[in-house]
Amino acid sequence: MALGLVVSVTQQVTGQVQTPQSVQQAPESQEAEMQEADKLYKQAFQLYEQKKYIEAIPLAEKAIGMFEQIRGKSHPLVGISVAGLAQIYRAQGDFGKAETLYLRSLDILEKAFGKEHPELTTILNGLAGLYRAKGNYAKAEPLYLRTLVINEKVSGKEHPDVAKSLNNLAELYRAQGNYTRAEPLYLRSLAILEKVLGKEHPDVAKSLNNLAELYRVQGNYIKSEPLYLRSLAILEKVRGKEHPDMATSLHNLAELYLSLGNYSKAESNSLRALAIREKVLGVEHPAVANSLNNLASLYQLQGNYAKAELLYLRSLVILEKVLGKEHGQVATSLNNLANFYQLQGNYAKAESFYLRSLAISEKVLGKEHPNVALSLNSLALLYQSQGNYVKAELLYLQAIEIQQKVLGKEHPEVANVLHNLALLYDAQGNYAKAQPLLLRSLAIREKVLGKEHPDVAASLNNLAALYEIREDDSKVEPLLVRSLAILEKALGREHPSVAISVNNLASVYQSQGKYSKAEPLLLRSLAIQEKALGKEHPDVAISLNNLASLYQSQGNYDKAEPLLLRSLAIWEKTFGQEHPDVALSLSNLSILSWRKGDIARTTNFLTRALAVNEKNLQLIYAVGSEQRKQNYVQTFTGSTNSVVSLALQQSTKNPTLSKLALTTILRRKGRVLDAMTDTVQTLQTQLADNPDTKKLFDEWLGVQQQLANLVYQGAGEQKFEIYQQQIKQLEANKERLEEQVSAKSAEFRKEIQTVELADIQVQIPTDAAMVEIVLYKPFNLKAKKDSEKWGQSRYAAVVLRATGEPKWVDLGDSAIIDKSVANFRQVLATAPPTSNRGIDVTPIEGKNRTSQLQELARSLDKQVMAPIRPLLGNARHLLLSPDGQLNLIPFEALKDEQNKYLVENYAFSYLTTGRDLLRLDTTAKQLSNPVVFADINYEQQGTVIASQSRSSKNQRSIDFDNLKFGSLAATYEEGQQIKKIFPNTNIITGKNATETAIKQLKSPNILHLATHGFFLPNKEIKPISSAITDLNNQREQSKYLNLENPLLRSGLALAGFNNRQNKRTNNTEDGVLTALEVAGLNLRGTQLVILSACETGLGNVKTGDGVYGLRRALVIAGTQSQLLSLWKVDDAGTKDLMVKYYKNIKAKKGRHVALREVQLEFLKNPKYQHPYYWASFIPSGNWKEIK
Repeated sequence: MALGLVVSVTQQVTGQVQTPQSVQQAPESQEAEMQEADKLYKQAFQLYEQKKYIEAIPLAEKAIGMFEQIRGKSHPLVGISVAGLAQIYRAQGDFGKAETLYLRSLDILEKAFGKEHPELTTILNGLAGLYRAKGNYAKAEPLYLRTLVINEKVSGKEHPDVAKSLNNLAELYRAQGNYTRAEPLYLRSLAILEKVLGKEHPDVAKSLNNLAELYRVQGNYIKSEPLYLRSLAILEKVRGKEHPDMATSLHNLAELYLSLGNYSKAESNSLRALAIREKVLGVEHPAVANSLNNLASLYQLQGNYAKAELLYLRSLVILEKVLGKEHGQVATSLNNLANFYQLQGNYAKAESFYLRSLAISEKVLGKEHPNVALSLNSLALLYQSQGNYVKAELLYLQAIEIQQKVLGKEHPEVANVLHNLALLYDAQGNYAKAQPLLLRSLAIREKVLGKEHPDVAASLNNLAALYEIREDDSKVEPLLVRSLAILEKALGREHPSVAISVNNLASVYQSQGKYSKAEPLLLRSLAIQEKALGKEHPDVAISLNNLASLYQSQGNYDKAEPLLLRSLAIWEKTFGQEHPDVALSLSNLSILSWRKGDIARTTNFLTRALAVNEKNLQLIYAVGSEQRKQNYVQTFTGSTNSVVSLALQQSTKNPTLSKLALTTILRRKGRVLDAMTDTVQTLQTQLADNPDTKKLFDEWLGVQQQLANLVYQGAGEQKFEIYQQQIKQLEANKERLEEQVSAKSAEFRKEIQTVELADIQVQIPTDAAMVEIVLYKPFNLKAKKDSEKWGQSRYAAVVLRATGEPKWVDLGDSAIIDKSVANFRQVLATAPPTSNRGIDVTPIEGKNRTSQLQELARSLDKQVMAPIRPLLGNARHLLLSPDGQLNLIPFEALKDEQNKYLVENYAFSYLTTGRDLLRLDTTAKQLSNPVVFADINYEQQGTVIASQSRSSKNQRSIDFDNLKFGSLAATYEEGQQIKKIFPNTNIITGKNATETAIKQLKSPNILHLATHGFFLPNKEIKPISSAITDLNNQREQSKYLNLENPLLRSGLALAGFNNRQNKRTNNTEDGVLTALEVAGLNLRGTQLVILSACETGLGNVKTGDGVYGLRRALVIAGTQSQLLSLWKVDDAGTKDLMVKYYKNIKAKKGRHVALREVQLEFLKNPKYQHPYYWASFIPSGNWKEIK
């Protein structure tokens, strides 16, 4: 009679339970029933062995029921059978039922045989294995120890069963990261087996394999490899070349070669293991799925993504079919697939797979299992890569809490998550939080893994990078030297990771100006990579680029140039001619040519680099995450500064460079802000009413995703010709779909339109000039260190007329100009004592206010407008796009050489970027009546229904908490006056002026918001570059601070604003309308938005991106023109100005003319002639009359 098969999980060996003779005997009358029960039990375990657990369970349960009826519920036969059923449930992943059954089985057998009977050991091992799988190591250890004691007592200390118990206990300690306790147990187990069974027994092979695994996870590869090879040789001799145990051994050996970077050996072993399992076990066995997963992981590391994805998917299909969709192994498979999609940048797919994996793990294992912590860590890494740092931090902390509770505070997995959390804080610039976590992670790794483990080297490397950023140079070198020594010992002196470590040390020496130390290291790094990876590997190109950079720093241009050209050739061959790394190489060549004085080649290389950057930016903006878009735009800083510097230097004699520089500015200015608004979601919403067009758009998005992945990943192991053909095919599909969608959607056409000067010039009236002001840092051709490469920030301006070439002029040091701006603005925005809108003002001390204003207006004009005027010709209409602090002043209030305000000679129309000229005529199918928000109740709001507009997920700046606003009763009259001019105006007041009310608007013709605006001072955002790169990824050479979205730092106060703390939930509007929410409003085609409030024109000013506030948000929302205030404005003056302005608008006067006429009229009125009254409002966007 065959009885329950109880498997020791750690051994993965199926063994037959030998039952006592009395159990096997049955009365003759019951023999037929016993045979039927035995038959059912055999069938159950045949199904179990086929992994058909769902079918096996009812048969086993029926058999047990029969055993119970024949022998009674406390009979040992029932106990053993119940243990077999527990094993089936465990294999199915139902740990809860498995535990209950194991405990029942143990109770029956202890009562039947006593607590030290050898029959108990299989049950104890099974239960201990279950607890280990659940991560409950505290419960597993005493069971394993009890098994060991029983075996030693019954069989003697040198019996194979004792060896197995020692092995199981060692496996537990290895899982806990307690390697010092595990090693002697493995060694003792091996010694027993060799003595009793001989040195070539299969169990000896397994023992050797387990000891090799211990050494591998410790990073002791020198000890590990010979043990793996000996294990494999034994199995080959004893079991034959196609035994399933051979496959396991081959996979483990492949893992070792993967750790050593020997991909060819890893692949050959993995393929052989897969072939064995498919042949012996069948193509749909879970072990085959495991082989497929391992091979996919290898291909992923090699960059062969097409092969990897197919294998991952096939593995998942097998596991779901055989084990069911909620098995622990399915969760692992989903996690691997999610990681694959994350690396490809397909974050939506990655998140869905991660979440599904997490849900399965929590259901099967419980919410406090180490595997759940690993899932949380994976999900946190995804959110971190997307820039969602708040979510990532919470998940890391949750993972650490679980791990510390289950594994203890000094487990290697705890160190890993601490390390990741530290890198998260590092990316945010929170070094005070990052440093202690890195140090704690390092301490754990040193204690548990030993001071010479590769993970210790990684900790040392990242700690060095942190100290370098903090400019604690004395600590950097020793850490990198030690890290390198560890890797050389663990991996050998010619491993690719050693090359990266060598490069890191060299880069630090170069940044310190220690060129004689840097050069031999860079040459060594290059030599290692050429030998290990081949001479045309992308990492070789990086090393060539780094070596060329050193030679440039030394002024040895003849040595640098061939290296850069070879680097470029490698990247072009590997990735094609439009990869971001190709752009980087071209930029470096342009700088080199510039230094050599070859302006023609400089222009050529720079033109090509900028074109590649623009093409990739369009790809990323379509499919990338907010963080990926931001980071990519930040990499443009150097090339933008370079092209502006070059244009200013060469503009009079090189019109090509002048055009190139302006085109670059027009394409890039404001792009970081654009990255923070979901234009894809906006377009999908706009196209929702047209299913055919939306289908084409979604197809276009899919092609963009594929194209982005191919471009960024390169050819991998594919033939370059095939890779290029794939790119060409996708490009053709992309262009075809763009034509089809563009024909149906003007919004889509504008979004994908590449900015060209000719298109801009068409939009400039003949009497106008576009004036683009830009902040830049001049390039220092003679710089030897990176820190000396860029000079202090300066302002420059470029003027473009409807015909002719752009003309550039340098305006001077930005710090000096910004100081003038601050002084001018302080005086200009100082209200007469009668003002009552906004916050009370502080009187100006010192000079007479009027004379002081005149001097400052004239002084700032000399600095900014006087250099520009000679370039304007006869233009009297200025389309002005300021930058930096110049966004905070009305240029109309500056005074020229004749002591006249500029408004007297020029009409001004402001732009957030000259690129706005291409979207001035945004239209809607139908415009609704004008809407006015006025006399808003900031304390209360009416019944609020969550709006269906595009959501910003109720994001708020933490700095809002102290803001409170008083009522603006005078705005009621403002609204009534407007209604007299436009009778069909809808006025919304009091507690009804809610967020929901504004979010439900659909393209009103005019939107007037008479309320408080707010501006929180901007938080500094700057790139952080480190010479030290990640040991696992040489291409991650810089990172950027991800700070709060500037669109969350400005906005409007609506009903209930002062009571928002009591309303802030995910589904409740709180009276705060941020600029991010404004960008998502349905204002497509709205012809005019007026923000008649306090400081609404002040957004988060940031270099290169114009006003980070409501002006830009309104442009993105689709409004044609905007009128915003720049300071706290007087109630009476505002009302008079608004009434006259609206009358002009109704009289069909152009939008900027309507304002200018009022300003000129106020200038002649003694009551309002001070620019405080007439200059606070600036018109931006479309200047033509309202239709």
